[in-house]
Amino acid sequence: MILRARIVVPMWGEAIDDGAVVVEEDRIIGVGATAEIRKAFSSEVLDLGEQVLLPGLINAHCHLDYTVLRGKIPPQPSFADWIRAINAEKAELTEQDYINSIKAGFAEAARFGTTTIANLTAFPNLAGGIEEPIRTWWFGELIDVRDPTQANLIADEAAKLLKSKKNWGLAPHAPFTASPRLYARCEEIARKENVPLTTHLAESREEMLMFRDASGPAFDFLQGLGRPMNDCGRETPFSLFRRRQRLDEHWIVAHLNELEAGDLDLLAKTPKFHIAHSPRSHRYFGHSPFAFDLLRGRGFNVCLGTDSLASNTDLSLFAEMREFLRKNPPVSPRVALEMATLNGAAALGQRNWLGCIRAGAFADLIALPIRTGDIFENIVAFSGDVPWMMVNGAVIAPP
Repeated sequence: MILRARIVVPMWGEAIDDGAVVVEEDRIIGVGATAEIRKAFSSEVLDLGEQVLLPGLINAHCHLDYTVLRGKIPPQPSFADWIRAINAEKAELTEQDYINSIKAGFAEAARFGTTTIANLTAFPNLAGGIEEPIRTWWFGELIDVRDPTQANLIADEAAKLLKSKKNWGLAPHAPFTASPRLYARCEEIARKENVPLTTHLAESREEMLMFRDASGPAFDFLQGLGRPMNDCGRETPFSLFRRRQRLDEHWIVAHLNELEAGDLDLLAKTPKFHIAHSPRSHRYFGHSPFAFDLLRGRGFNVCLGTDSLASNTDLSLFAEMREFLRKNPPVSPRVALEMATLNGAAALGQRNWLGCIRAGAFADLIALPIRTGDIFENIVAFSGDVPWMMVNGAVIAPP
């Protein structure tokens, strides 16, 4: 099939006026100007008209478990209070509620042009029974704060449950809820199975107070749960994590909002991992400014996610791009779009295969109406439901 559009934005290279993309089964086998493509290929043509054709978007950090919690938790006085609030809401949910929540989240993400999603789920046992309509990495989100003696069992069971999925990984939740042994076991499994890892790190000021100063609401809350606190009062969250973990390209670190000058020095000496930033969730919590320029300047790959609807209003990556640009006005719309395509693909180990239009890449594509002006500004400004989508070479009917 030849897909023709008024403009093709391959992300590698410049936009192509009157462009065409050739799809065979689940892959792209050609891209270029329509006249050239029609000479080289005799396939059926699907003319998308006056639209821009671009790679599907990649959500690098999301919790579809909590789609059902949209609007249920207003901003709280402290991050610890938010944890209490979400725990109270979760206590009322049934297994079927979570299944419905995940399915609704998939449908919403697809409506907004997301063709690949990194979904952290606290219920790996549910993943096997859920058919995903878009390309999905299932990350088992793991916590052992109440009983660290179960670390190996928790990680092993999650891996066993998720192996039925084509794409999966492990997500020890955060250094304040996952023990060193749980992190170590997740790393052992991930390296053996060659799957990615993700975690939350240096997300809030309270996490900084807890680890650096052994004080604050998060320290008091977790101490009350019986968590051993002997790793607190010595160093920053990032310093602690770097000392304990073998950081490299397998890791997607979510947030990384709270960094001190010493952390920035450490980052310069640290193997490059990936960073998932969720701009609207960041705004909801009122976190410290995200150090995008410093992180990118040190060579880190920064991608975008929506986080969960317990701290966001919808699953639109277009809205995330706009919020990111609002907080980082010198950054261009093209860079924001790269964060939601190329950079997300790199974080999932899919550089050249997702988030771009090139020969050999997966045929995950979306089409949007064209307006006058800069093409990248127009793409980022898009709101509403995406009118056309292809995932893995199959056209998805509009929702």
